[in-house]
Amino acid sequence: MLGSNATASSFSCLSSDLPSFSLFLFRIQQQNLLLSTHSTIDQTFRLFDTRNSSLNIMSVALKESTSSGHEKISSEEKQEKINEMRRLLGPLPDKLSIFCSDASISRYLRARNWNIKKATKMLKETLKWRSEYKPEDIRWEEIAAEAETGKIYRSTYVDKYGRAVLVMRPGFQNTKSTKGQIKYLVYCMENAILNLPPEQEQMLWLIDFQCFNMSNVSLKAAKETAHILQIHYPERLGVAILYNPPKIFESFWMVVKPFLEPKTARKVKFVYSDDLNTKKIVEDLFDMDKLEVAFGGNSQMGFNIVDYAERMKEDDKKMPAFWTRENALVNPQPTLVINAPPDQAQSESESDESGENSSFSHGVDSEEFIHPDTSLAATGNSSGA
Repeated sequence: MLGSNATASSFSCLSSDLPSFSLFLFRIQQQNLLLSTHSTIDQTFRLFDTRNSSLNIMSVALKESTSSGHEKISSEEKQEKINEMRRLLGPLPDKLSIFCSDASISRYLRARNWNIKKATKMLKETLKWRSEYKPEDIRWEEIAAEAETGKIYRSTYVDKYGRAVLVMRPGFQNTKSTKGQIKYLVYCMENAILNLPPEQEQMLWLIDFQCFNMSNVSLKAAKETAHILQIHYPERLGVAILYNPPKIFESFWMVVKPFLEPKTARKVKFVYSDDLNTKKIVEDLFDMDKLEVAFGGNSQMGFNIVDYAERMKEDDKKMPAFWTRENALVNPQPTLVINAPPDQAQSESESDESGENSSFSHGVDSEEFIHPDTSLAATGNSSGA
């Protein structure tokens, strides 16, 4: 997990979305690495770990870029794929059946460019994880110590599109337990999803690099964080804003960006408090009177552990009802988001057209790679307990 008082995620963000992006930003000072977004970006990281970074990246990019024709998938074809996936999953226990809404299945299909076989494998892994880990049953009392510094928290405001906002501060890490850090990350993800409006399925991350120090990065925590975000929360990330990151992050990004799918690249936004052009990114996404001053807004409201604890306890009371079939019928999740932000709408379109062998993002399943140690839970000398 990361640090506190406002934004705690190194950039766990994800390729096809949330899970791939979140795997990305932390190990740069040690290895000149930073930003992993999907299975193949993870591969890029591995290649950077070797000394022939640029040549290796180029070689893999060429090897993986055997893309076939790009045919747009119609709504009818999408629904057929969703129905086929549901058939392959078979009967499921009640909570898992509720989890497998059309919207949820659609996210896994998009994450695997509508490849039914790969998406089904990915979703089955999530179902197994959810049945064992039970993320919806985590309560505030279990993770309160992790939250004390505000290294990750859900803000009281949303962006202009109604997306929940997770503030992450990698520099505010306060614990050494990988297990505890991961549990808190999962709690925050589930809480953000709980608070999404019916017409929205993605969230936004504000990542503040105040007090950030690469020396505390934990490979073990980063790998586990990357895996959880990439496999179990696909297509949940709309935008990741890196606020005042070390300049070397952006330099590395410029090297990696040409090899990413456009929909992935658009999710990463670098914003600097002394750059009016990048500050406009924030102004276009937020009501500045509600955004906290730490990110250039006008609100003096920051993180307060007492107030935050009360909010989370109230949300905990709502969680059981959220996972009932009655709620699923009253508040169905959208298969396609209504009034999607420009970045999300265009991402949807490009996902449809990318094909199953899209350049630099397929041919290798994410689980086949060791993820770089870059992510929310990655800071701190983790003990693993």
